[in-house]
Amino acid sequence: MATLLYRLGRGALRRRRLVVALWLVVLVVAGLAAATLRGPTASNFTMPGTESQRALDLLSEQFPAASGATGTIAVKAPADGQLGTPEGQAVVQELVQEASALPGVVGAVNPLQVGAVSPNGRYALVQVQFATGGDEVTDEQRTAYEEVGAAVEAKGWQVAPGGEVLGGEPEIGSTEAIGVLVAAIVLIITFGSLVAAGMTMLNALIGVGVGMAGLFALSGVIELTSTAPILALMLGLAVGIDYSLFITSRHRQNLLEGMSPEEAVGRAVGTAGSAVVFAGATVVIALAGLAVVNIPFLTVMGLAAAATVTIAVLVAITLQPALLGFAGHRVLPRRLRAVPTASVSDGVGTDEDDTDVTDRPAATTTPIEDRNGFGFRWARLVTRFRVPVILVSLLGLGLLALPTPDMRLALPDASTATEGSPARVASDLTTEGFGPGFTGRLAVVVAGDDAQATAAAVPQVTAMIQRTENVLAVAPPQLSPDGRTALLGVVPKTGPTDEATETLVHDVRDAVGGVQGADVLLTGATAIGIDVSEKLSDALPIYLLLVVGLSVLLLMLVFRSLLVPLKAALGFLLTVAATFGITVAIFQQGHLASLVGLDTPAPLVSFLPILLIGILFGLAMDYEVFLVSRMREDFVHGDTAREATISGMGHGARVVTAAALIMISVFGGFVFLDDPIIKSMGFALAIGVAIDAFVVRMTIVPAVMSLLGDRAWWLPRWLNRALPNVDIEGEGLRTHLGDRTPTHV
Repeated sequence: MATLLYRLGRGALRRRRLVVALWLVVLVVAGLAAATLRGPTASNFTMPGTESQRALDLLSEQFPAASGATGTIAVKAPADGQLGTPEGQAVVQELVQEASALPGVVGAVNPLQVGAVSPNGRYALVQVQFATGGDEVTDEQRTAYEEVGAAVEAKGWQVAPGGEVLGGEPEIGSTEAIGVLVAAIVLIITFGSLVAAGMTMLNALIGVGVGMAGLFALSGVIELTSTAPILALMLGLAVGIDYSLFITSRHRQNLLEGMSPEEAVGRAVGTAGSAVVFAGATVVIALAGLAVVNIPFLTVMGLAAAATVTIAVLVAITLQPALLGFAGHRVLPRRLRAVPTASVSDGVGTDEDDTDVTDRPAATTTPIEDRNGFGFRWARLVTRFRVPVILVSLLGLGLLALPTPDMRLALPDASTATEGSPARVASDLTTEGFGPGFTGRLAVVVAGDDAQATAAAVPQVTAMIQRTENVLAVAPPQLSPDGRTALLGVVPKTGPTDEATETLVHDVRDAVGGVQGADVLLTGATAIGIDVSEKLSDALPIYLLLVVGLSVLLLMLVFRSLLVPLKAALGFLLTVAATFGITVAIFQQGHLASLVGLDTPAPLVSFLPILLIGILFGLAMDYEVFLVSRMREDFVHGDTAREATISGMGHGARVVTAAALIMISVFGGFVFLDDPIIKSMGFALAIGVAIDAFVVRMTIVPAVMSLLGDRAWWLPRWLNRALPNVDIEGEGLRTHLGDRTPTHV
């Protein structure tokens, strides 16, 4: 693979104008496609095969008029009992008429007619039925709904529109730019060159632009959840910058060793590019592997993110060499451009025969390697005190992981929305007037073979549910036109994400499971969230086993070792456990929640753990490859195990530190968003990268490697012969070039 990528890098530099032009054309075409073909994103999470989804499908068939999105307008009168007065009734009727006339609304129900009034006569709930689903409600219709009741509020009443219709795409704004800005600063400090930093950032942004434009272009034919583009943007930015950083860093080393720019970029793509392809492949496989969970919205999220990572890899090994060709020696700091004045050019020339860039004289001096840098000093310290370092690190990660067993999963509801948002105001007002259960009402569908069977089953079902603990009320049944299907509303005493409500859902299903002559199905947003969370929880151990097994196999191919892959997999498990623990402590238990702008602790979003495992796996393998591959190369060429460990850390620490800081900055920028899902995803990914890079890979790994010594590189001969040679370290490239120049990454 290294030889093939070496040729690709040289070819991209020679034909750099063509390569840049092709990528710009792809970017423009993808942008035009996104502008013309973009479709709406979905805010609902469906779960085919579950009881709640079967019930929703049946409701859509039997109650077509109620298949659209619903809204609930919470109303609060200035004083108790005012809803019972003629003036109060007139105000409510005025609000109902205004809501009924809104664009996209089929009708609104007067709460005074259906008894949706609080016992103290001060609060009421107006049900609003839309003609289309929540994802099809236009921005104009949603805005009109959010502004309903202005005239009523002028009279001293409080009006808070809420419900599923208030969905919408999370907004991407200036907060994410903070992460990109920090990443740019890290690049400038790392490279000491504005040209190198700017080129690396430009390369990554072009890749992200192509990936996101392509994703939005496909949204017209596939259903994307509102969080899928955000996840793709997070990963596309982070890995795009990191992969370009790895190749540019290796290219600069090659220039300082006296190579021409063409040879330097070829070897950079052949060595660091091999690691980039491997690392990118692990991320793509882990994300695409989400399809095994068999949950449609999660599969789409994984494939969307995998596509952006794939593009980031392609951009890094093709566009980056072309841009490096334009820059020439200007990717180096001025103090290191030790070339004769007469031979220095602007680095821009013709494609194939540009002697200014590809054939200019090499540096007249090669800087002496600084073996007293931070990476070398840190490696010596860690290897010297390896046993205490391992014990302290394990103890620290173990303490961080303590809250992990208490992790609860759920889909977010309006009660966890940002304070002051329309959804949160409506939820708080409903809870204030009626109790938390009214914000997460359940729906029970009774479907008999005929109208008589349904009529006979409804009283039994109602009685069973009323006897169930934690049920506040059961609404009278609504019958379908043919009388074969009945819909019962169930109000719990507790909120949608409360553990008692989850218990209630199971208790109701157990209670009505034996009803004869009819199928009884429980659904509603709360029940759907519980079904999604439970299915994801059941799939989590299987997916974790798949990812860990994959990591062992891939690293065995790369490092020709048994103990190194096992050590890497165990380190990954430590990272995951500690990350889960910190995230649970802050987002679920509320410790230090104000530091991340979280006002209401709640269970973690259902798909966060499984997504986190897939993403962190790929990123952990990035750092493992870039650090340990140099250790193996030096060991193979005669260094002792300890010397090889110190050398690998010394050469890789600076680049891995910069890469990790960039990842943390990009992911951390999303913590400032108001959306709780995106906030928790950004935080967990940023913390996970920090733990894996600085604690596991740069502390525990060198300590364990020095402790294992020569045994770290043991592999049975029969297994060594059976495993294919992927040549990620460039040994084949060394043979192809016929020299002994180091080809480490």
